[in-house]
Amino acid sequence: MGAGQFCTNPGVLILLAGDATEQWVREATERFADAPIGTLLSVGVEKSLASAIDTIESAAAQRLTPSSEAPADRFCCANTLLRISGQQFLAQPDVMQTEAFGNASLLVVAADVEEAVNVVENMEGNLTGTIYSAMDGEDDSAYEDISPGLRHRVGRLLNDKMPTGVAVSPAMNHGGPYPATGNALFTAVGIPASLQRFSALQCFDNVRPARLPVCLQDKNPNRQMWRNIDGSWTQTDVAG
Repeated sequence: MGAGQFCTNPGVLILLAGDATEQWVREATERFADAPIGTLLSVGVEKSLASAIDTIESAAAQRLTPSSEAPADRFCCANTLLRISGQQFLAQPDVMQTEAFGNASLLVVAADVEEAVNVVENMEGNLTGTIYSAMDGEDDSAYEDISPGLRHRVGRLLNDKMPTGVAVSPAMNHGGPYPATGNALFTAVGIPASLQRFSALQCFDNVRPARLPVCLQDKNPNRQMWRNIDGSWTQTDVAG
């Protein structure tokens, strides 16, 4: 969609090593290769994307899709899927997070949950982050290991769905920790506008009810929760 030119385009995907992952990678590679090549917004986007792909590939990433010539009659790049191991990511996290705005994605195959957690903890701030997990709860423990680090690195945490684009709506959260922070030009005068200059708004999108912070669950409508500076929660039950 849009040749990947969306702020919430899934540019980095973290997968756990295994047979199911290998099958998924094969199918994703085929779909990338067979998909029509979309048109990019400008020559600047084209050059930036091509440069980013070269940077990541030269840092040991494996290109899974053919490096075929893109049409010369418009701004575009070949659909590109790159792959690295979790260990390779951790060796050069800054380089591997070079922004590739467009029809390119990087697959990071982690050896296990512990390595996946380490990859997440080396991620920069992002607008969104999605965790896909088993509906029967068999990997809830892995979710509990991975989600806290991701929560602090994205503005919108999702479960089991692709992040939507931007909607002009009061419910839309479009920001996250630096460098995905919102507009830094908010006024330094008044409240709450002055505080928003330093805020990293957090949103839960389609997150399963049991995984929500207690303050967002429906179990106790009179419960108030306060987030402490160290990230912990303080609970207060108010008499009805």
